[in-house]
Amino acid sequence: MNKATPHLVRHDRRRAGGVNMEYVILAVLIAAAVVVAVVVLSRSVASMFITAGEATTLRETDAQKNLEMRRKDREADAAVSKQYHDGMHQ
Repeated sequence: MNKATPHLVRHDRRRAGGVNMEYVILAVLIAAAVVVAVVVLSRSVASMFITAGEATTLRETDAQKNLEMRRKDREADAAVSKQYHDGMHQ
């Protein structure tokens, strides 16, 4: 073993710590994306089940009103998202 070997091993350990931190940051970002997706999609999926349930119980007028209300909510959410997107990319 030459004199440089302990130095290289020590340098490699520090580098491995940096690589592990990159994996931690990546995992946190993925987890945040999953949470956002669940929050956004859960409302949409829940509304579809509510509308389908009302439609199958012969409460078609209630189902139609709820469907229109949810469409308006989605359009409002899309407008807010567009404003946020445009604000971030100026």
